Amino acid sequence: MSVQSQQYDKWQSSMTAKTADVLLVGAGAMSTTLGMLLKQLDPNINLIMVERLDHVAHESTDGWNNAGTGHAAYCELNYTPQQADGSVNTTKAFAINSAFEVSLQFWSYLVEQKALPSPEKFINTAPHCSFVWGEKNVEFLRARYQTLSQFQAFVDMEYSEDHDVIRQWMPLVMQNRDPSEKVAASRVRYGSDVDFGSVARNMVDHLQKQDGFELLLSHNVKDIDKAKDGRWNVKLKDKHGSNVTINAGFVFLGAGGGALPLLQKSCVEEGKGYGGFPVSGMWLVCKKPEIVEQHMAKVYGMAPIGAPPMSVPHLDTRIINGEKALLFGPFAGFTTKFLKKGSMFDLVSTIRPDNLMPMMSVGMNNMDLTKYLISEVRQSHSARCDSLRNFFPDAQDDDWELAMAGQRVQIIKKDEQGKGKLEFGTEAITTADGSLAALLGASPGASTSVNTMIGIIEKCFKDRLASDGWQEKIKEMVPSYGFTLSDQPEMLKEIRQRTLTTLQLDKEAKTEQP
Repeated sequence: MSVQSQQYDKWQSSMTAKTADVLLVGAGAMSTTLGMLLKQLDPNINLIMVERLDHVAHESTDGWNNAGTGHAAYCELNYTPQQADGSVNTTKAFAINSAFEVSLQFWSYLVEQKALPSPEKFINTAPHCSFVWGEKNVEFLRARYQTLSQFQAFVDMEYSEDHDVIRQWMPLVMQNRDPSEKVAASRVRYGSDVDFGSVARNMVDHLQKQDGFELLLSHNVKDIDKAKDGRWNVKLKDKHGSNVTINAGFVFLGAGGGALPLLQKSCVEEGKGYGGFPVSGMWLVCKKPEIVEQHMAKVYGMAPIGAPPMSVPHLDTRIINGEKALLFGPFAGFTTKFLKKGSMFDLVSTIRPDNLMPMMSVGMNNMDLTKYLISEVRQSHSARCDSLRNFFPDAQDDDWELAMAGQRVQIIKKDEQGKGKLEFGTEAITTADGSLAALLGASPGASTSVNTMIGIIEKCFKDRLASDGWQEKIKEMVPSYGFTLSDQPEMLKEIRQRTLTTLQLDKEAKTEQP
């Protein structure tokens, strides 16, 4: 027997074969959400979830690896860019607000069904505030408030240029600030801090109690091949070197920064031309109770000139596993890793003939961005604390420590000229036959995961959506399904009252009642 035959026989003997209706790659916010949705729609569906790490949700979904902001466009100024004529573009704000309302509805349903624990275990009230200084920025925030507050989605937004009022909203931010400084702030009292890691882990805990669900930790995807019958053979290797092949009818690549390399392994036509631009992140963290207890809000400011959109500075209340802390940042940086626990060769390994031109084009046209990211990495601790002092004038360097956030891989894709463009959102890619889907990109990410995953179900399970009563079940879980909430003010008002009550987010309103 030849050496090659012996090696093949050895590989075959160590191989385990499994079959699934659905294979979910990655155990973060996206895969767990899709798994929960599918199990609610069909309790008999057979799901396998694969994760390369030995824990669920330990990359970008982990609480300390993201801002934890329930992105609803209440405070994120980059979602409402100012136009040349001074007006405010609200298109993205309304889209994100509506999408987050979908997440709140689904989480409320799961809490009611006891599929998620009591809300404080994964979501807590943290008013969403915007804060700016300087005449020009104040004018912008005023125009933003005047534009948004006319609509039901933002009807509860408050605005002030009064130092005393703003001090009530954010004491640390106004502490010992120059009383003559021109400042402005807006606030939505029921903004949220979300521990997405807790959401994902609790969803997996629930799924593991159901028949027809299997979780494979410490398993790496080595190859993805499509069989002649249209199903997928996904080859895995575990930490002991054993091989597993999973034959699945549908594959979802929800592995965060790892989704692009996996999409390339599948060789699907829809994935050609895509590249990734990896960005690292860092936070300043304070856990001193005497400081932490003085701040209960997420306060977002204006992004520095030349900074990428996800680098909008903000001072955040975070509650993770019941522990309260303050985060400030993010401080972006350049890296070649696609995952926090990835390889320095991740970027190079994804270069292909079909994405070489777009990636080179983006690289050449974004040198200022690259220089900015490198300069962020080189900042001293004192320099980072100087940035913090724009939001917290009395901040002391020794009270804060630097912590690494999760990796983000921004999308590079071909533009109309066949070159490349860099995008800072998320994009769901589905094959024409609906047998494979992948999610690329970053913000707003986990906040809009439910809306994004319902979109994938609509594209990849359209037959079952129409014939198996899935539409009615989705409407039960997400009452606004089929409607655009920004166009339905009365529906939005009713739904929001339910979700804020179920998730215990509008506690301030309750105390105001006689």
